[in-house]
Amino acid sequence: MGITRITAMDTGSALDDRSREIFRRIVESYLDSGEPLGSRNLSRILPMSLSPASVRNVMSDLEELGLIYAPHVSAGRLPTQAGLRFFVDAFMQVGDLSVEERGQIERQIRPTGTDMPMDNLLTETSRMLSGLSRGAGLVISSKNDPVLKHVEFVRLEPTKALAVLVGDHNQVENRIIDLPAGVTASQLTEAANFLNAHLNGQTLSELRSQLVRLQQQVEMELDSLSQDLVERGLAVWSGGAEDEKLTRLVVRGRANLLEGVEGAEDIDRLRLLFDDLERKESLIELLNLAEAGPGVRIFIGSENKLFSLSGSSLIVAPFRDAEERIIGAVGVIGPTRLNYSRIVPMVDYTAQLMARLSR
Repeated sequence: MGITRITAMDTGSALDDRSREIFRRIVESYLDSGEPLGSRNLSRILPMSLSPASVRNVMSDLEELGLIYAPHVSAGRLPTQAGLRFFVDAFMQVGDLSVEERGQIERQIRPTGTDMPMDNLLTETSRMLSGLSRGAGLVISSKNDPVLKHVEFVRLEPTKALAVLVGDHNQVENRIIDLPAGVTASQLTEAANFLNAHLNGQTLSELRSQLVRLQQQVEMELDSLSQDLVERGLAVWSGGAEDEKLTRLVVRGRANLLEGVEGAEDIDRLRLLFDDLERKESLIELLNLAEAGPGVRIFIGSENKLFSLSGSSLIVAPFRDAEERIIGAVGVIGPTRLNYSRIVPMVDYTAQLMARLSR
């Protein structure tokens, strides 16, 4: 079934009150149960008096607009993806979270009085979003560029050493580096002492820039082997291309997506979704989706090219550092019948909370 993007303005003018009410009931029934809603049941629950035949006439008009369809002959009607988008844009009312709901989110992400590492924070956030949404909770975070406190080189064997990097929050990164031929223990110490003398609370990228400016001084203070060692250590820590900084993707609750899935076709679609999540370029695409507009963004089915084959919906919001740079995103992945009005404020508040906790 092809998807035509229908704007709220275009369609809103084509619907009278009766058509809007019938369409709204069909969508709400789908979001609640996932089942088609037929004309007979519709006529019973409508606030106005309409016969099943009159309801069928309205449903036929809604089908011509591309808002609903019949999954089977003589079945009730379900919203199309275009219909869901129209419903979200024109009908959905998004409220705010209560004080109790905000407190529940905060307690689940980080229990009172704890100061957990960033990796644990990402995991707990993803698990919380999954539990509250009954979808898959998603958190993506850019790799930090920590302020450095201490550097040390530990020889492992004649041609390899362990480079130890200690950050300002006592986070430790270890990297194995190749040693220049003939390097001695004293040169390992000399290289580490030189780096520690020039740290001064700088990030790795700032330190590299400074050493480029101080190239002549570096050459005077260090012999060629020690200088080579410094450059190798910095290169290993800084990583490669810019997209390699997008290293952390946490997804919890994938099993939720399997609930109610029985057909082989649906299972194959979910497999495609999981495959998409494992691809490195997907991390960049997810952040691009979050960056493309302010606040929470909703992608329904094939609107989201990343998950278009699986037909999944994505609700995502970015979070920013103190300089308003986007450093990650949080979201929920699920079937198109997600409870959008409930999940949108949840994702929005979680993104705000992550921004505060990441600073």
